[in-house]
Amino acid sequence: MERRGFFAGALASPIALSAPALAEGALPEIRWRCASSFPKSLDTIYGAGEHVAKRVAALTDGKFQIRVFAAGEIVPGLAVADAVQGGTVEAAHTASYYFVGKDPTFAFDGAVPFGLNMRQLNAWLQAGGGREVLREFFEGYNMVSLPAGNTGAQMGGWFRKEIRTVADLDGLKFRIGGFAGNVLQKLGVVPQQIAGGDIYPALEKGTIDAAEWVGPYDDEKLGFNRVAPYYYYPGWWEGALNLSFYIAKPKWDELPQLYKDALESACRDSTIETMAKYDVQNPQALRRLAAAGTQLRAFPREVMQACYRATFELYEETAAKNANFKKVYDHWRAFRDSQYQWFRVAESTFDNFAYFMHAREQQRP
Repeated sequence: MERRGFFAGALASPIALSAPALAEGALPEIRWRCASSFPKSLDTIYGAGEHVAKRVAALTDGKFQIRVFAAGEIVPGLAVADAVQGGTVEAAHTASYYFVGKDPTFAFDGAVPFGLNMRQLNAWLQAGGGREVLREFFEGYNMVSLPAGNTGAQMGGWFRKEIRTVADLDGLKFRIGGFAGNVLQKLGVVPQQIAGGDIYPALEKGTIDAAEWVGPYDDEKLGFNRVAPYYYYPGWWEGALNLSFYIAKPKWDELPQLYKDALESACRDSTIETMAKYDVQNPQALRRLAAAGTQLRAFPREVMQACYRATFELYEETAAKNANFKKVYDHWRAFRDSQYQWFRVAESTFDNFAYFMHAREQQRP
Protein backbone atom coordinates (compact mmCIF):
# COMPACT_ATOMS: atom_id res chain seq x y z
CA MET A 1 0.00 0.00 0.00
CA GLU A 2 1.28 3.50 -0.77
CA ARG A 3 1.85 4.95 2.70
CA ARG A 4 2.68 8.44 1.41
CA GLY A 5 -0.44 8.48 -0.77
CA PHE A 6 -2.53 7.12 2.08
CA PHE A 7 -1.63 9.93 4.45
CA ALA A 8 -2.19 12.59 1.76
CA GLY A 9 -5.71 11.25 1.29
CA ALA A 10 -6.35 11.16 5.01
CA LEU A 11 -5.37 14.82 5.33
CA ALA A 12 -7.79 15.75 2.55
CA SER A 13 -10.68 14.12 4.39
CA PRO A 14 -11.77 13.43 7.95
CA ILE A 15 -12.18 9.79 6.89
CA ALA A 16 -9.27 7.54 7.91
CA LEU A 17 -9.05 4.17 6.19
CA SER A 18 -7.57 1.38 8.28
CA ALA A 19 -4.92 -0.94 6.89
CA PRO A 20 -6.16 -3.92 8.97
CA ALA A 21 -9.52 -3.67 7.25
CA LEU A 22 -7.79 -4.06 3.90
CA ALA A 23 -5.79 -7.00 5.15
CA GLU A 24 -8.86 -9.03 6.05
CA GLY A 25 -9.12 -10.24 2.45
CA ALA A 26 -12.90 -10.16 2.38
CA LEU A 27 -13.23 -7.10 0.17
CA PRO A 28 -14.15 -7.67 -3.47
CA GLU A 29 -12.20 -6.67 -6.54
CA ILE A 30 -14.22 -4.06 -8.43
CA ARG A 31 -13.56 -2.65 -11.90
CA TRP A 32 -15.38 0.47 -13.08
CA ARG A 33 -15.31 2.53 -16.25
CA CYS A 34 -15.51 6.31 -15.94
CA ALA A 35 -16.43 8.45 -18.98
CA SER A 36 -14.88 11.92 -18.86
CA SER A 37 -16.35 15.01 -20.51
CA PHE A 38 -12.82 16.25 -21.23
CA PRO A 39 -10.03 15.42 -23.70
CA LYS A 40 -6.70 14.07 -22.46
CA SER A 41 -4.90 17.09 -23.91
CA LEU A 42 -6.38 19.23 -21.11
CA ASP A 43 -4.22 17.55 -18.53
CA THR A 44 -5.45 19.41 -15.45
CA ILE A 45 -9.20 19.23 -15.89
CA TYR A 46 -9.10 15.71 -17.38
CA GLY A 47 -6.45 14.80 -14.84
CA ALA A 48 -8.82 15.55 -11.96
CA GLY A 49 -10.75 12.40 -12.88
CA GLU A 50 -7.59 10.35 -13.25
CA HIS A 51 -6.43 11.62 -9.86
CA VAL A 52 -9.59 10.18 -8.29
CA ALA A 53 -8.97 6.81 -9.93
CA LYS A 54 -5.34 6.62 -8.81
CA ARG A 55 -6.13 7.61 -5.24
CA VAL A 56 -8.96 5.08 -4.98
CA ALA A 57 -6.64 2.32 -6.19
CA ALA A 58 -3.94 3.37 -3.71
CA LEU A 59 -6.37 3.52 -0.79
CA THR A 60 -7.83 0.06 -1.49
CA ASP A 61 -4.62 -1.85 -2.25
CA GLY A 62 -5.62 -1.96 -5.91
CA LYS A 63 -8.85 -3.85 -5.28
CA PHE A 64 -11.07 -1.00 -6.47
CA GLN A 65 -9.95 0.07 -9.95
CA ILE A 66 -11.51 2.87 -12.00
CA ARG A 67 -10.42 3.33 -15.61
CA VAL A 68 -11.00 6.82 -17.00
CA PHE A 69 -11.86 7.27 -20.69
CA ALA A 70 -11.51 10.63 -22.42
CA ALA A 71 -14.40 12.35 -24.16
CA GLY A 72 -15.35 10.41 -27.28
CA GLU A 73 -13.63 7.16 -26.33
CA ILE A 74 -16.86 5.60 -25.08
CA VAL A 75 -19.43 8.39 -25.48
CA PRO A 76 -19.20 12.08 -26.45
CA GLY A 77 -18.25 14.48 -23.68
CA LEU A 78 -21.74 15.90 -23.33
CA ALA A 79 -23.37 12.45 -23.17
CA VAL A 80 -21.68 11.12 -20.04
CA ALA A 81 -24.68 11.67 -17.74
CA ASP A 82 -26.86 9.59 -20.05
CA ALA A 83 -24.15 6.92 -20.10
CA VAL A 84 -24.21 6.67 -16.30
CA GLN A 85 -28.00 6.66 -16.15
CA GLY A 86 -28.27 4.05 -18.89
CA GLY A 87 -25.67 1.73 -17.38
CA THR A 88 -23.15 2.09 -20.20
CA VAL A 89 -20.55 3.08 -17.59
CA GLU A 90 -20.51 3.02 -13.82
CA ALA A 91 -19.20 6.58 -13.43
CA ALA A 92 -18.44 9.86 -15.17
CA HIS A 93 -16.28 12.92 -14.54
CA THR A 94 -17.91 16.09 -15.79
CA ALA A 95 -19.27 19.58 -15.17
CA SER A 96 -22.90 19.41 -14.10
CA TYR A 97 -23.96 22.59 -15.85
CA TYR A 98 -23.60 20.78 -19.17
CA PHE A 99 -26.94 19.17 -18.40
CA VAL A 100 -29.13 22.20 -17.72
CA GLY A 101 -31.15 21.14 -20.76
CA LYS A 102 -32.42 18.25 -18.65
CA ASP A 103 -33.10 20.51 -15.66
CA PRO A 104 -31.52 23.90 -14.82
CA THR A 105 -31.02 22.66 -11.24
CA PHE A 106 -27.94 20.75 -12.45
CA ALA A 107 -26.10 24.08 -12.62
CA PHE A 108 -25.88 24.42 -8.85
CA ASP A 109 -23.67 21.32 -8.74
CA GLY A 110 -21.24 23.04 -11.12
CA ALA A 111 -21.40 26.83 -11.32
CA VAL A 112 -24.07 29.50 -11.56
CA PRO A 113 -23.73 33.15 -12.62
CA PHE A 114 -22.71 35.66 -9.96
CA GLY A 115 -22.47 32.86 -7.48
CA LEU A 116 -19.79 31.62 -5.11
CA ASN A 117 -16.01 31.65 -5.31
CA MET A 118 -14.05 28.45 -4.88
CA ARG A 119 -13.84 28.58 -1.10
CA GLN A 120 -17.49 29.50 -0.71
CA LEU A 121 -18.67 26.80 -3.11
CA ASN A 122 -16.51 24.20 -1.44
CA ALA A 123 -17.92 25.27 1.94
CA TRP A 124 -21.49 24.98 0.67
CA LEU A 125 -20.93 21.54 -0.81
CA GLN A 126 -18.79 20.05 1.96
CA ALA A 127 -20.11 21.62 5.15
CA GLY A 128 -22.95 24.02 4.36
CA GLY A 129 -25.69 21.58 3.38
CA GLY A 130 -25.27 21.90 -0.38
CA ARG A 131 -24.59 18.24 -1.03
CA GLU A 132 -27.53 17.23 1.11
CA VAL A 133 -29.99 19.45 -0.76
CA LEU A 134 -28.57 18.28 -4.11
CA ARG A 135 -28.62 14.58 -3.14
CA GLU A 136 -32.39 14.33 -3.45
CA PHE A 137 -32.26 15.99 -6.86
CA PHE A 138 -29.64 13.54 -8.17
CA GLU A 139 -31.57 10.58 -6.82
CA GLY A 140 -34.28 11.53 -9.30
CA TYR A 141 -31.71 10.74 -12.01
CA ASN A 142 -30.56 7.57 -10.25
CA MET A 143 -27.10 9.05 -9.69
CA VAL A 144 -24.80 10.14 -6.88
CA SER A 145 -22.60 13.21 -7.43
CA LEU A 146 -19.37 13.86 -5.53
CA PRO A 147 -17.35 17.12 -5.81
CA ALA A 148 -14.11 16.16 -7.59
CA GLY A 149 -12.07 19.15 -8.78
CA ASN A 150 -12.39 22.90 -9.10
CA THR A 151 -11.08 25.44 -11.59
CA GLY A 152 -11.56 28.56 -9.47
CA ALA A 153 -12.72 31.77 -11.12
CA GLN A 154 -12.68 31.54 -14.90
CA MET A 155 -12.03 34.01 -17.69
CA GLY A 156 -14.79 35.58 -19.77
CA GLY A 157 -13.64 34.11 -23.05
CA TRP A 158 -12.22 34.90 -26.48
CA PHE A 159 -13.94 37.36 -28.82
CA ARG A 160 -13.39 38.19 -32.45
CA LYS A 161 -14.61 41.74 -31.82
CA GLU A 162 -14.62 44.12 -28.87
CA ILE A 163 -17.58 44.35 -26.49
CA ARG A 164 -18.13 48.00 -25.56
CA THR A 165 -21.86 48.14 -24.79
CA VAL A 166 -24.77 45.80 -24.11
CA ALA A 167 -25.85 46.36 -27.72
CA ASP A 168 -22.69 44.53 -28.87
CA LEU A 169 -24.11 41.33 -27.39
CA ASP A 170 -27.12 41.32 -29.68
CA GLY A 171 -26.83 38.45 -32.17
CA LEU A 172 -23.44 37.34 -30.83
CA LYS A 173 -22.91 33.59 -31.35
CA PHE A 174 -21.14 32.62 -28.15
CA ARG A 175 -19.98 29.18 -27.09
CA ILE A 176 -20.98 29.13 -23.45
CA GLY A 177 -22.16 26.31 -21.23
CA GLY A 178 -24.68 26.08 -18.47
CA PHE A 179 -27.23 28.46 -17.04
CA ALA A 180 -25.23 31.49 -18.23
CA GLY A 181 -26.27 30.79 -21.80
CA ASN A 182 -29.89 31.31 -20.79
CA VAL A 183 -28.97 34.57 -19.04
CA LEU A 184 -27.17 35.93 -22.09
CA GLN A 185 -30.06 34.90 -24.29
CA LYS A 186 -32.12 37.55 -22.49
CA LEU A 187 -29.59 40.11 -23.77
CA GLY A 188 -29.64 38.94 -27.39
CA VAL A 189 -26.77 36.43 -27.36
CA VAL A 190 -27.17 33.19 -29.32
CA PRO A 191 -25.59 30.59 -26.95
CA GLN A 192 -23.86 27.56 -28.39
CA GLN A 193 -23.18 24.35 -26.41
CA ILE A 194 -20.01 22.90 -27.93
CA ALA A 195 -17.64 20.35 -26.39
CA GLY A 196 -14.09 21.51 -25.67
CA GLY A 197 -12.40 19.74 -28.57
CA ASP A 198 -14.78 21.26 -31.12
CA ILE A 199 -14.51 24.92 -30.08
CA TYR A 200 -11.34 25.89 -31.98
CA PRO A 201 -12.55 25.00 -35.50
CA ALA A 202 -15.91 26.70 -34.87
CA LEU A 203 -14.15 29.89 -33.75
CA GLU A 204 -11.59 29.71 -36.56
CA LYS A 205 -14.25 29.32 -39.27
CA GLY A 206 -16.44 32.06 -37.83
CA THR A 207 -19.27 29.64 -37.06
CA ILE A 208 -19.22 31.30 -33.65
CA ASP A 209 -18.11 34.82 -32.70
CA ALA A 210 -16.77 34.09 -29.24
CA ALA A 211 -16.02 31.21 -26.91
CA GLU A 212 -15.28 30.64 -23.27
CA TRP A 213 -13.63 27.57 -21.82
CA VAL A 214 -11.75 27.76 -18.51
CA GLY A 215 -8.75 30.02 -18.13
CA PRO A 216 -5.31 30.87 -19.50
CA TYR A 217 -3.68 27.46 -19.05
CA ASP A 218 -6.34 25.41 -20.82
CA ASP A 219 -7.23 28.15 -23.31
CA GLU A 220 -3.61 28.42 -24.41
CA LYS A 221 -3.48 24.67 -24.98
CA LEU A 222 -6.59 24.90 -27.17
CA GLY A 223 -5.00 27.72 -29.19
CA PHE A 224 -7.86 30.21 -28.96
CA ASN A 225 -5.41 33.14 -29.05
CA ARG A 226 -4.58 32.23 -32.64
CA VAL A 227 -8.15 32.82 -33.86
CA ALA A 228 -9.56 35.52 -31.56
CA PRO A 229 -7.60 38.60 -30.39
CA TYR A 230 -9.64 39.79 -27.40
CA TYR A 231 -9.55 37.95 -24.08
CA TYR A 232 -12.24 39.16 -21.68
CA TYR A 233 -12.59 38.85 -17.92
CA PRO A 234 -14.08 37.97 -15.51
CA GLY A 235 -16.17 34.89 -16.25
CA TRP A 236 -19.02 36.14 -14.08
CA TRP A 237 -20.90 32.91 -14.73
CA GLU A 238 -18.15 30.87 -13.06
CA GLY A 239 -16.73 32.40 -9.91
CA ALA A 240 -15.72 28.77 -9.37
CA LEU A 241 -16.55 25.59 -11.26
CA ASN A 242 -17.04 22.46 -9.22
CA LEU A 243 -16.24 19.34 -11.23
CA SER A 244 -18.35 16.31 -10.42
CA PHE A 245 -17.81 12.57 -10.21
CA TYR A 246 -21.10 10.93 -11.17
CA ILE A 247 -21.86 7.40 -10.01
CA ALA A 248 -24.81 5.22 -10.95
CA LYS A 249 -26.73 4.93 -7.69
CA PRO A 250 -27.15 1.13 -7.84
CA LYS A 251 -23.36 0.82 -8.23
CA TRP A 252 -22.77 3.22 -5.34
CA ASP A 253 -25.16 1.27 -3.13
CA GLU A 254 -23.30 -1.97 -3.90
CA LEU A 255 -19.93 -0.61 -2.73
CA PRO A 256 -18.52 -1.72 0.63
CA GLN A 257 -18.37 1.23 3.03
CA LEU A 258 -14.59 1.22 2.88
CA TYR A 259 -14.71 1.78 -0.88
CA LYS A 260 -17.26 4.56 -0.50
CA ASP A 261 -14.95 6.22 2.02
CA ALA A 262 -11.98 5.82 -0.33
CA LEU A 263 -13.91 7.36 -3.22
CA GLU A 264 -15.11 10.31 -1.13
CA SER A 265 -11.58 10.93 0.15
CA ALA A 266 -10.11 10.72 -3.35
CA CYS A 267 -12.64 13.20 -4.70
CA ARG A 268 -11.88 15.70 -1.93
CA ASP A 269 -8.18 15.31 -2.60
CA SER A 270 -8.77 15.91 -6.30
CA THR A 271 -10.55 19.19 -5.56
CA ILE A 272 -7.54 20.51 -3.62
CA GLU A 273 -5.03 19.19 -6.17
CA THR A 274 -6.83 20.59 -9.22
CA MET A 275 -7.27 24.06 -7.75
CA ALA A 276 -3.61 24.18 -6.69
CA LYS A 277 -2.45 23.26 -10.19
CA TYR A 278 -4.59 25.92 -11.84
CA ASP A 279 -3.38 28.55 -9.38
CA VAL A 280 0.20 27.76 -10.39
CA GLN A 281 -0.39 27.35 -14.12
CA ASN A 282 -2.79 30.18 -14.93
CA PRO A 283 -0.53 33.17 -14.07
CA GLN A 284 2.30 31.74 -16.14
CA ALA A 285 0.03 31.07 -19.12
CA LEU A 286 -1.54 34.53 -18.93
CA ARG A 287 1.91 36.15 -19.13
CA ARG A 288 2.75 34.07 -22.20
CA LEU A 289 -0.53 34.96 -23.90
CA ALA A 290 -0.07 38.67 -23.22
CA ALA A 291 3.50 38.55 -24.50
CA ALA A 292 2.24 36.89 -27.70
CA GLY A 293 -0.17 39.75 -28.40
CA THR A 294 -3.41 38.75 -26.70
CA GLN A 295 -5.42 41.87 -25.81
CA LEU A 296 -6.87 41.63 -22.31
CA ARG A 297 -10.18 43.40 -21.80
CA ALA A 298 -12.42 43.79 -18.76
CA PHE A 299 -16.13 43.55 -19.45
CA PRO A 300 -17.54 47.09 -19.27
CA ARG A 301 -19.44 47.85 -16.05
CA GLU A 302 -22.59 48.54 -18.10
CA VAL A 303 -22.41 45.02 -19.51
CA MET A 304 -21.71 43.45 -16.12
CA GLN A 305 -24.65 45.24 -14.51
CA ALA A 306 -27.01 44.22 -17.30
CA CYS A 307 -25.88 40.61 -16.94
CA TYR A 308 -26.34 40.74 -13.16
CA ARG A 309 -29.90 42.01 -13.47
CA ALA A 310 -30.73 39.43 -16.15
CA THR A 311 -29.27 36.66 -13.98
CA PHE A 312 -31.45 37.27 -10.97
CA GLU A 313 -34.52 37.87 -13.09
CA LEU A 314 -33.97 34.43 -14.61
CA TYR A 315 -33.39 32.84 -11.21
CA GLU A 316 -36.77 34.09 -10.02
CA GLU A 317 -38.52 33.10 -13.25
CA THR A 318 -37.05 29.60 -13.13
CA ALA A 319 -37.79 29.10 -9.43
CA ALA A 320 -41.42 30.05 -10.03
CA LYS A 321 -41.95 27.15 -12.44
CA ASN A 322 -39.43 24.51 -11.30
CA ALA A 323 -39.80 23.06 -7.79
CA ASN A 324 -36.40 21.33 -7.91
CA PHE A 325 -34.70 24.57 -8.84
CA LYS A 326 -36.54 26.57 -6.19
CA LYS A 327 -35.60 24.18 -3.39
CA VAL A 328 -31.89 24.29 -4.21
CA TYR A 329 -31.89 27.99 -5.14
CA ASP A 330 -33.48 29.05 -1.84
CA HIS A 331 -30.86 27.09 0.12
CA TRP A 332 -27.99 28.33 -2.06
CA ARG A 333 -29.13 31.97 -1.91
CA ALA A 334 -29.34 32.00 1.89
CA PHE A 335 -25.86 30.51 2.12
CA ARG A 336 -24.54 33.00 -0.44
CA ASP A 337 -25.95 35.97 1.50
CA SER A 338 -24.19 34.83 4.67
CA GLN A 339 -20.90 34.21 2.87
CA TYR A 340 -20.93 37.57 1.15
CA GLN A 341 -21.42 39.37 4.45
CA TRP A 342 -18.40 37.64 5.94
CA PHE A 343 -16.12 37.89 2.90
CA ARG A 344 -16.80 41.62 2.55
CA VAL A 345 -15.60 42.17 6.12
CA ALA A 346 -12.29 40.32 6.13
CA GLU A 347 -11.40 38.43 2.97
CA SER A 348 -12.27 41.07 0.38
CA THR A 349 -10.86 43.94 2.45
CA PHE A 350 -7.55 42.16 2.87
CA ASP A 351 -7.34 41.09 -0.80
CA ASN A 352 -8.24 44.49 -2.25
CA PHE A 353 -5.79 46.38 -0.05
CA ALA A 354 -2.95 43.96 -0.76
CA TYR A 355 -3.58 44.08 -4.52
CA PHE A 356 -3.80 47.88 -4.46
CA MET A 357 -0.49 48.25 -2.64
CA HIS A 358 1.19 45.72 -4.88
CA ALA A 359 0.02 47.61 -7.97
CA ARG A 360 1.41 50.87 -6.55
CA GLU A 361 4.75 49.22 -5.85
CA GLN A 362 4.88 47.86 -9.39
CA GLN A 363 4.43 51.38 -10.79
CA ARG A 364 7.41 52.84 -8.94
CA PRO A 365 10.42 53.61 -11.15
